Amino acid sequence: MTRDLSTIIKAYDVRGLCPGELDADIARALGAAFALFTGSDRIVVARDMRETGIELSRAFADGVTSQGVDVVDAGLGSTDLLYYAAGTLDVPGAMFTASHNPARYNGIKLCLSGARPVGQDSGLAQLREDAERYLDEGLPESDREKGSVTEQDLLAGYASYMKELVPGIEDIRPLRVVVDAGNGMGGHTVPAVFEGLPLEVTEMFFELDGSFPNHEANPIDPANTADLQAKVAELGADIGLAFDGDADRCFVIDERGEIVSPSVLTALIAARELAKRPGSTIIHNLITSKAVPEAVTENGGTPVRTRVGHSFIKAEMARTGAVFGGEHSGHFYFAEFWNADSGMLAALHALAALGGQDGTLSQLLTTYDRYAASGEINSTVDDQAARIAAIKQRYAGRPQDELDGLTVELEGGAWFNVRASNTEPLLRLNVEAPDVATMERVRDEVLAVIRG
Repeated sequence: MTRDLSTIIKAYDVRGLCPGELDADIARALGAAFALFTGSDRIVVARDMRETGIELSRAFADGVTSQGVDVVDAGLGSTDLLYYAAGTLDVPGAMFTASHNPARYNGIKLCLSGARPVGQDSGLAQLREDAERYLDEGLPESDREKGSVTEQDLLAGYASYMKELVPGIEDIRPLRVVVDAGNGMGGHTVPAVFEGLPLEVTEMFFELDGSFPNHEANPIDPANTADLQAKVAELGADIGLAFDGDADRCFVIDERGEIVSPSVLTALIAARELAKRPGSTIIHNLITSKAVPEAVTENGGTPVRTRVGHSFIKAEMARTGAVFGGEHSGHFYFAEFWNADSGMLAALHALAALGGQDGTLSQLLTTYDRYAASGEINSTVDDQAARIAAIKQRYAGRPQDELDGLTVELEGGAWFNVRASNTEPLLRLNVEAPDVATMERVRDEVLAVIRG
């Protein structure tokens, strides 16, 4: 009976319970399928700190080499280190990680040479079909000699390259920095990248431990940044940085111990990128603050609004030639980094901006922190379409668009977006307004419709 991999091969990656849903046999089949799909002579692999990643990455490599394709094993790494490898070596890549998911999960993020993304419409559907067949019939026989596996340490090259991409990072004033790696891959990459910079670093949870003994490595949940916020305030540090499990996302804490909105960080980095390349295009998803397109325009750039999700951001960056893109979820994309996302580059930009002037981080960011936002509010509903239709009717007199879910513009500069989850019976609400009182009023009005 053919195995069904639809539950673990998602829109952007492979992810599932391990053991349970994702195992070595599946990884081996996917390795063979990926080798044949890419047509490349070499594929690079890396893994995060989850113990199951060792077996999975070895099995994947076995599948790749069974088709006469060589493997470059980069060992432990962050997802953006894997993108660096795929970009500099100009080969396809596979990163073994479940990102911010709990310890019992693992997964695979795949890219083509030059770190080009592989999603459902750009290869994952084909890989699923092929892997299911190989699990049923066995791996294809190849007339090529079995490929080799070569270990290559790319950490030093990655660290040097990241600093080259951020103007002024070597010349900043001394800063006191607290970093919460969440027992994830930031504990591996941060020491290498920060070496030689004038930073006094206080390390939190740098031990690589895929069981996440201190808190989940998911900084978008404020509960997981509470320790970092307290430590920044306690030490009187200049800035705090929180990375997720595979360190492709970074959240920033200011000197008061307050969380910096990813929209605010997007606006800051956009201004810096536009200073490097005036008049360029900047991508932002439709959940980011209105402060982002405003800041882009004020700095002489062209803002382009897109749907939520890295495949949409990367596609728009490629189409428009944008230099940078940002999302409300803490993903930041850089043209100089093969249009891929990097938490480390975002962190370095924040450090360079802060250390290149004398004020505090909160003072620096005041110009970009213009609106009150609700954050994402999830509601379980019986009928997503019916609830969205009710919201459309309730606000029928206001400007609306359906680029991604439903966005409604209200009087006085307030707006909200409602999107349906693709995997759960949820509606996701984001509200922004010029002040907290207006934001709360709109939030409560829309929630009343969503929740009946």
